[in-house]
Amino acid sequence: MAKPWGSEAVAEAFRYATRWFQVYVEELNALNVYPVPDGDTGTNMLHTLEAARRELDLADTSRMDQVARALAYGSLLGARGNSGVILSQILRGFAEALKGKKALDGPLLRRALRMGAESGYKAVMRPVEGTILTVARAAGEGARGEALEEVLETALEAAREALERTPELLPALRQAGVVDAGGAGYVRLLEGMRGYALGLPLPEPPKVERYAQTAFATEEFGYCTEFLMEGVEVPVERIREAVAPFGDSLLVVGAEGYVKGHIHTDDPDGLLATVARFGRVVRTKVEDMTQQHTEILSTFGLLAEEVPPTGLVAVALGHGVARAFRSLGARVVAGGQTQNPSVEDLLAAIRSVPNPKVILLPNNPNVFLAATEAAKLAREAGKEVHVLKTRTLGQGLAAAVRYTPEALPEELLPEMEEAMAGAVTLEVTWASRDAEVEGLKVLKDRPIGLLDGRLVLVGETPEEVVEGLVRMAQEGKEVLTLFLGPNTPKEKAQGVAQKFPGLAVEILPGGPDLYAYLGVLE
Repeated sequence: MAKPWGSEAVAEAFRYATRWFQVYVEELNALNVYPVPDGDTGTNMLHTLEAARRELDLADTSRMDQVARALAYGSLLGARGNSGVILSQILRGFAEALKGKKALDGPLLRRALRMGAESGYKAVMRPVEGTILTVARAAGEGARGEALEEVLETALEAAREALERTPELLPALRQAGVVDAGGAGYVRLLEGMRGYALGLPLPEPPKVERYAQTAFATEEFGYCTEFLMEGVEVPVERIREAVAPFGDSLLVVGAEGYVKGHIHTDDPDGLLATVARFGRVVRTKVEDMTQQHTEILSTFGLLAEEVPPTGLVAVALGHGVARAFRSLGARVVAGGQTQNPSVEDLLAAIRSVPNPKVILLPNNPNVFLAATEAAKLAREAGKEVHVLKTRTLGQGLAAAVRYTPEALPEELLPEMEEAMAGAVTLEVTWASRDAEVEGLKVLKDRPIGLLDGRLVLVGETPEEVVEGLVRMAQEGKEVLTLFLGPNTPKEKAQGVAQKFPGLAVEILPGGPDLYAYLGVLE
C-alpha cells in the first residue's frame, strides 16, 4: 500500500499524469464533437495541463500550499478551450482541498475529487450533463476506500462508467457514435495519477483511424473566443453577466486579479470591446470554428471540390490578423512575437492542408528556423513546401494578397516576393523596461513605435506614435491598414486616419495582444 503523498509526490504525480495524458491527445481530438466538432479538445486540455506543470517547475514543491497554487494558478492562465477552462476549475477545486495539508492520503483525495467537480460545475453558467462535468462528478461520488490506490481505482471505475453513459445524455455524441472528449480526457488524467501510484510505464499512443467530426456536415459554428485580463477589480459575476448575451459555452473565472473568459459567439469584436472596460486585456484567442471543422473535412478528403495545387500556411498573431489571412486563403498557425509556434505546430498545419504543394509564411525572423525544419520534415513525407521568409505580419499580408491556389509555387513566389518587398509594417506597443536603443531613450510602459521591426520612435500616446510612423513611411504608399489592439478605441484610430487624406485607410479590430496598433502600408 502506497504511503500518503507529500507535496513533492503530489507534484510528481501531476507531472506524470500530464505525460500520460499527452499520449492520448490525438485520440481525444478525434472524439471531439461537442459543443462543436472542431477537433481540439485534447490539444486544449494538454495546453492547460502543461501550463500547470510549468508553474510547478517554478514553485517550491517542498510546500503543499505552493503545489496547490501552481495547479490552480498555472492551469487558469494557460487554460484553452471550453474543456481546458473547465479543467482548470476542476484543478482549482482539487487544489483548494490541499491547502493547509502536509500530505495527500485516501480520504483527502476523495474530498479533493469532489471539490474539483463542484468547482467545475460552479464555473459554468449553464452546466450540461454528458460532458467532463458529469464524469468528474461521478469520479468524486464513486471514490471509495482509505488507501490512495483504492481511491484512485474506484474513482477511475466510476468515471469510466459515467463516460460510457455520455452518449445517452448528449444527442451530438449519439449521432457521432462517440463518448464525450472532455470526459475521456478526465479519465486519462485519472489513469495517469493511478499509473504514477502503481509505477506503470507510459502506454503506447493508440492508432486513430476515424475522426468523429466527419459525421457532421459543414455549417456555421461561430468563433471560439477567449480572453485573459489583469488588474480586474470588479466581481467576476459582473463580467459574466456583461458577456452572457454574446453567445453560449460561457465560462468566466478568476483568481489573483486575473480573469479568464471563454465563449462561443458570432461577434468576437464586440465581446472583446465589452470586456476591455473591466481591465487590461493581456491575451486573446479567436478561432473560427467553422473553418476548423472545414479543415478537418478537407484533411480527410470529404469536401466535394477538387483540390488546387498550392496551399498557403501563415503564422499570425491577433484574431483580426488571422481572419485577414484566412480571407486570403491561408491556413493559420497561431503565434508570432513572444509566442513562437513549434516545429510540430507548423508541421501539423502543413499536413492538414490538402494541397500537394504549400507556401509557408513565418512572418517573424524568430520563426524562420522552426519553419525550415517543419518544411524539411514535410518534404521527407512527400509534400512540396516553400518557405517565403516574411519578416513581419505586414510583409506576410502583402504576400498573401498575391496568392491564388490554382497557380504553382514557381509562378506565385516571384509575385509574392515583390509584394512583400513593397510593404512597410508599423507596430505600436509599450516598452517593457527603461532602455536606450539607437539613441532613443525609452521609459517603461511608454508607447514605442517600430518600422519593419526596428525601434524608431517613442511618444506620449499610441496615437502620437502611430501618426509619426505613418509620416515617416508614407512616401509612395497608397493604402494603410490599421489593426487595433484589444484596448484601442476605434474612434482614436479614426482620428489618426483623418490626418492622412491621401491614403486609403482601413481600420480593423483584432490586432496582436499587447499592441495598440499594427499597421501595413502598401
